[in-house]
Amino acid sequence: MQTILVLNSKGGCGKSTIATNLASLYAGGGMNTALMDYDPQGSSLQWLELRDSDRPAIHGIDASKTKTGLTRTWQTAVPQGTERLVIDAPAGVCGQMLQEMVRRTDVIVVPVAPSSIDIHATSDFMCDLLLIGKIRKFGIHACVVANRVRRESPLYEPLKRFLNSLNIPFVTSLADTDNYISASETGVGIHEMDERETQLERGQWRPLIDWLADQIREPARHGIRPTLKIVNAVRS
Repeated sequence: MQTILVLNSKGGCGKSTIATNLASLYAGGGMNTALMDYDPQGSSLQWLELRDSDRPAIHGIDASKTKTGLTRTWQTAVPQGTERLVIDAPAGVCGQMLQEMVRRTDVIVVPVAPSSIDIHATSDFMCDLLLIGKIRKFGIHACVVANRVRRESPLYEPLKRFLNSLNIPFVTSLADTDNYISASETGVGIHEMDERETQLERGQWRPLIDWLADQIREPARHGIRPTLKIVNAVRS
């Protein structure tokens, strides 16, 4: 099983948008997919409730009310045979919870919204991932995605330089378009919508899809190499 954690301690950066679109992408590629929602607002699970039954199945997991720690949630809530687990993390994750979440994942996607406050907070959070989460020690790859971008902005340049100094990729920018609103209101992902109407979004997602595919081509930290079928499904 490959676990993808969508995480940023700063709220309002669009974690649920990234998580739901990743889950629909993997499910549409024929993989057994689970979507775990730690956010008390339950945005990912609300999206899943809107999803038509004839769409590729995604197993939803409400992890916002767990009182027994993350370990128990991982062991008891994820169905056997799951190939992709996408986790929508809550805002404000820090300390022990950050450590536990990080140590039970394989890759981390960090969305950041286009404001100076969000960018500054994300820079601090990336330091937390390195120092508190110890992602390098555990061989966990992380990337940053600009989300809800309305136009190209020099705001991101200092963050890009900072990430480059940490050897953490800034992989793509996702536009703030009406297609994401439609997707969230109907329980679908961008890659399940009309291809001609979502050319912009699909093109912007491609670098992230490729980056994630590159990570799963590597041997997993537990010694299991994903099959070629899964890699091709993500790239297609």
